[in-house]
Amino acid sequence: MRIFFALLIIASSQKSGWSQSLNYHDLFGDDWKKAENFIKANKTWIEPILSKNNIPYPLAVAIIFPELVRYSALRDKMEITLLKALYVNLGEDYANFSIGQFQMKPSFAEMIRDQSTIGMSRKSGIVFKKRSEFDNIQSYRKSIVADLENPKSEFNYLVVFLIICEKEFKASRKSEDERLKFLATAYNFGFDKSNVQIENMIEKKFFNTKLYKTENYSYADVSLFWYKQFISEK
Repeated sequence: MRIFFALLIIASSQKSGWSQSLNYHDLFGDDWKKAENFIKANKTWIEPILSKNNIPYPLAVAIIFPELVRYSALRDKMEITLLKALYVNLGEDYANFSIGQFQMKPSFAEMIRDQSTIGMSRKSGIVFKKRSEFDNIQSYRKSIVADLENPKSEFNYLVVFLIICEKEFKASRKSEDERLKFLATAYNFGFDKSNVQIENMIEKKFFNTKLYKTENYSYADVSLFWYKQFISEK
């Protein structure tokens, strides 16, 4: 009987997606702390943007938190000057790399701009210049790089991403944890994928903070860990 209940508890834990076996705070150490410090230092402008667009603060931060940890781990090792030049002149097929505090790729930003009218309210205060408003494609790409290198303008892409996902996937209809895991996976894997494709990637382990091959983790699980930790401390 004891064995039965033990198995039941394990199965319940796995079903909920909340990992009790890994403490990501301890696992990522100083990089986790640096990410937390960034959020605390920038909350004064992050929170109003989210509030203005009716997006829960813990949800949005949890989605990008793994990327903040990764940025803290890699920022001293990243040399992207050449990659930026390749992207501006040749496009994403030649250089599609992660930029900025929230580690967004130019291809992600381009999709956000192309779909930024979906479900967007004038009250959002977020407006992206259309590709047709630039003299040439290089100027358009430069504007994307400039946006992604500035945390405040880069964060706007996250806000629009969440609005698009709600319109396309009705994520708010999911349970609290499932909604977070789904959106975190869509952010990391790609919101241009189908609902089924995103669901199938939730438990996959591809996230790491190293330049070389190492143990990988579920991006959604890292997001959920920060979320649970934040909620428990409120």
